[in-house]
Amino acid sequence: MVVILAVSLPVGAVLGAVTIIFLVVFRYKRKTKQKIKLPDNNYSEDDISNIELDQLNLPMLAAATNNFAKDNKLGEGGFGEVFKGILPDGEVIAVKRLSKHSSQGFHELKNELVLIAKLKHRNLVRLMGVCLKEEKLLVYEYMANRSLVDTILFHPVKRQQLDWSKRFMIICGIVRGLLYLHEESCLRVIHRDLKPSNVLLDADLNPKISDFGLARAFIRDQSRDVTIRPVGTL
Repeated sequence: MVVILAVSLPVGAVLGAVTIIFLVVFRYKRKTKQKIKLPDNNYSEDDISNIELDQLNLPMLAAATNNFAKDNKLGEGGFGEVFKGILPDGEVIAVKRLSKHSSQGFHELKNELVLIAKLKHRNLVRLMGVCLKEEKLLVYEYMANRSLVDTILFHPVKRQQLDWSKRFMIICGIVRGLLYLHEESCLRVIHRDLKPSNVLLDADLNPKISDFGLARAFIRDQSRDVTIRPVGTL
């Protein structure tokens, strides 16, 4: 009886410690990765409930962007404004903030969540996380050279950096991204708003397609569709 107790007590202690560690790790993962659920008329509940993204809170993103300061503003579109931010660990991010007065922004936000969260390619901008409480914000990887329009293509000085080899590299990167969207991804996606301002460049001028607010997903064997209204940029 003494031998049984001597063995069972250490084993029980080890099992208890392992159980506690497992529960702590499990709860941590559930906090950092949560399924997104949004009501939507255009997508099924399965499309939305299968999305897993980092959940970020508003105070963290407000602090990262210095309370969405004008000095950190990167641009603005139909969705709202985009701000540069720095997380506590030093990682630089881009925060897209849904405008409270935007009539189409919420639809675009849902479109981004359903589409780009499922797409992974080196020539597509990576969606890193989302905030849906108090305000609606999308968090992306930061692109140091912003868009083709913003900093290089029409800049009188910086455009000289775009020799033919760099232009060809950018063209090929855009084509690789489109080929992935049209033929190789888990979804067949038509962007419908591809333009220079939606092609972002990283520090090495590698291009990445952004802004999937107007994108449309097709079923795999679908090659055409009839739309009832024009979309894109006037």
